[in-house]
Amino acid sequence: MGDADERLADLFAQLTRDPDFDAEELQAHDTADQLILRSAVEDLAERPPAEPVRGADIAVIGDRHGALTLGAATLFGARGIRTHQDPLLGERALDQNAERLQLTASYAHHPLDASLLAGARVVLLQLPRGLEALAEVSEAIARWAAPEVRVFAGGRVKHMTRAMNEVLGRDFANVSAGLGWRKSRVLRAESPRDRADEPARFPKWGDDPDLDFSIAAFGATFGGPVLDHGSRLLLSTLRDVGRDPSAVVDLGCGNGVLAVSAARRFPGAQVHATDQSAAAVAATALTAEAAGVADRVAVHRADALEAVPDGWADLILLNPPFHSGAAVHAGVGHRLIRACRRALAPGGELRLVFNSHLRYRPLVEREVGPVRQLARTSAFTVLAATRAP
Repeated sequence: MGDADERLADLFAQLTRDPDFDAEELQAHDTADQLILRSAVEDLAERPPAEPVRGADIAVIGDRHGALTLGAATLFGARGIRTHQDPLLGERALDQNAERLQLTASYAHHPLDASLLAGARVVLLQLPRGLEALAEVSEAIARWAAPEVRVFAGGRVKHMTRAMNEVLGRDFANVSAGLGWRKSRVLRAESPRDRADEPARFPKWGDDPDLDFSIAAFGATFGGPVLDHGSRLLLSTLRDVGRDPSAVVDLGCGNGVLAVSAARRFPGAQVHATDQSAAAVAATALTAEAAGVADRVAVHRADALEAVPDGWADLILLNPPFHSGAAVHAGVGHRLIRACRRALAPGGELRLVFNSHLRYRPLVEREVGPVRQLARTSAFTVLAATRAP
């Protein structure tokens, strides 16, 4: 693998995270990407398939910023690779890296469905953080990929658990773990169980006594089909909105609980729900439809507030994430807060809930306007910030 490792090292050195959130300590690749690719190449060399693997035989899932997709194109000399990334900024980073490296013809984007996986014989997977996300991916591969598919699922050891083997074991008869390398490890899965006649396990639905509608979620939807504690606290403050807003934004909509709650609380309002996650926007659309407010909730897969016109919003609701991939980083929330002033109308209000220890108040005051605290617990704080004229 010496030559292959050198080629990957050269490729990885040219990758960037742009336009995704970036910081000095964050990279566009990790050792799990290299180990996944190395494991696939070695396995295919040791156990050659009956037919050579072509680009169309390869599906890539969970690629962060292009390392897996472009690495596969480099090592296999492949075109027609099918790839799925839940975050929009991951897609855009892959596209920019591919254009710079003249590899744009090597792959195509697909949703997590049959178009991605039908007939796939090799699946390269960056293990997601959550078991529900892994369960949906595992089921999809077993349902649509070729019977002889080989899955190479890798991650950083510190983020992996034995439960991941068990999740894959529900859908594959053979699951094994490779040796650790540079704090990364690869799980191999083969012999998919027949799922063709079984109903899909996703989306999942949940109910909450504080809500008069049901919540949908796919595997990668933040929070799942439940009302999380931060959103519950934020919703408790909507009773004291001074005047009913006519234009509301749910920024980072997740399962859609804030967007749908606002649409039902303010029946005259139009709502924009926006999230960069494909699983989030799909869940929000289902939640809104089931709640009977789909005609007033426009759902966008978008970066921050790029789908919202300047000065449009009377009210923005934000329960910001604090992860960039597997890394915990407060800068992700900072980026969303900074985007709010442009989209707020003069006198418009940002309502923000966050983990109390993060101390967002000075940033909110600087970027949006005067701030008042609406609620606080040991875990969460809700602030309201008004954009000055």
